[in-house]
Amino acid sequence: MKIIYFVVGLQILIGCTGKTTSASEANDSTETEIPIEQLFLPDTAYVSAGKLQYVVEEEDSTVNPMKDLDDRYEGANGIFVFRKNLRRDANFGGRVKGVPSDVEIAWEFTTAYDTTHTRFGTWGGGSGWTGQPLYAKWSAEQVARFKQSSPGLTPDFGPEEIMVGSLCGKGYFINYQTGKASREPLDLGNVVKGTMSLDPEYMNLYVGQGVPKQAGPFGCQVFDLLKHERTFFFGPDPKAWRGWNAFDSNAIVAGGYLFWCGENGAVYKYERSQGTLRRISVMRYRVNGMAPGIESSICIYRNYGYFSDNRGNVVCINLNTMRPVWHYDNHDDSDGTMVCREEGGVPYLYTACEVDKQGESGISHFVKLNGLNGQLIWETKIPCRRINLPGKTLDGGMYASPLIGGGDSQDLIFANLCRNGAEHSAGELVAFNTKDGQIRYKVPYGQFAWSSPIPFYNEKNELFIFAGDASGIIRIIRGRTGEVVCKKVVGYNFESSPIAIGNTAVVGCRGNKIYKFVIK
Repeated sequence: MKIIYFVVGLQILIGCTGKTTSASEANDSTETEIPIEQLFLPDTAYVSAGKLQYVVEEEDSTVNPMKDLDDRYEGANGIFVFRKNLRRDANFGGRVKGVPSDVEIAWEFTTAYDTTHTRFGTWGGGSGWTGQPLYAKWSAEQVARFKQSSPGLTPDFGPEEIMVGSLCGKGYFINYQTGKASREPLDLGNVVKGTMSLDPEYMNLYVGQGVPKQAGPFGCQVFDLLKHERTFFFGPDPKAWRGWNAFDSNAIVAGGYLFWCGENGAVYKYERSQGTLRRISVMRYRVNGMAPGIESSICIYRNYGYFSDNRGNVVCINLNTMRPVWHYDNHDDSDGTMVCREEGGVPYLYTACEVDKQGESGISHFVKLNGLNGQLIWETKIPCRRINLPGKTLDGGMYASPLIGGGDSQDLIFANLCRNGAEHSAGELVAFNTKDGQIRYKVPYGQFAWSSPIPFYNEKNELFIFAGDASGIIRIIRGRTGEVVCKKVVGYNFESSPIAIGNTAVVGCRGNKIYKFVIK
């Protein structure tokens, strides 16, 4: 193993800018492909990156740059990762007619309920934060391949499948049309809170464990869907700088590699093959002597990866070298996955923090950052509270991922926020102007909301937001104005983030239910 140490505070690289050859410049009379090296963002360390003390460990001396900058999830026939793609900007393609007025339950699937008492309580079943389902629409060839090789299929297996990791420690497969089990559940070993990932090129299911139920291995794993069994496990990491080996963060494939953030203070880069992973490199880091844990899921633009951690650090790394590019201090625990949108050729990031380290009262800082250098574009401060419930502390601020508006709401970004009594609000959907951060409107909830909102568009390209809260209420909200056009009490606690498929939404709740809703 080749180990390369960097302490950026002692070695600041000089910023550089490189002109990317445009297609029109590259073309004379014939079409010329631009070399990928010209599309890579620079391997620069800004002064802010000096806040990180870090080490990059490489398995060999081979340079392993990204093989391409394609978003493999955009071409996938389904929803394979948290918030659908590399930028985590969540346009699932949901469609409705006219103005929605009702939400009906198409089916409900019942999970097991685990009463095992862990040091962090009893977790039950259903799904928790972030707990987004996956959706796959298999080709006839893939269906035949599964029927030939997989021992886990049930008579209800079909070409459209929902996959969801449960708090009971099982991975469930559900026929999207019927709501019946399409495969036997997988034993995930421990409590799973985060969102599973389906590889866009291999029949690999990537699952991170969230809470240990008993003594034994605790970490991240790969399930080979052709064999219907676990074929790779990693954890705990003996070299980790932080002792908690949970993987709530969602693994994602970019440039031919798998990137996976851990709550042990590390970011891993893997080479993939059917059923297994081979580690290429790992970046471990500290800020102010502390190794933070990463619960957010890495967001990717070209060869830059962005994530936040439980100490409020927002970090950009070069995915080719795994070295930090810039750092931004967003004040407090930041678990919600940020989103990226390119505006005028520049990637911009939207994210917010919680109220945790600040004490019982504090500020959720909703920010827009320049993804190239970490520069703050605007900041909106929202008062929130942290409250103590029986056996649990409930932080304020943002756990959900923001939703970038489209259609008639392209100038807006929406976020579910936990106010916990600050300014007499329990929770709300907040619409911000993307240009200056001004709050356009708020939609009050009766409870906090950790679930990430999702979009549906009608034939006029009007945006309607589907959102759930902790009281089990589903709302459909007109994106442009904040008008609640439909409100329905359904489940117990929608912590999990939903997905949209046509005019349907699929989401799990705390307890033991997974739902498919039809929006009418």
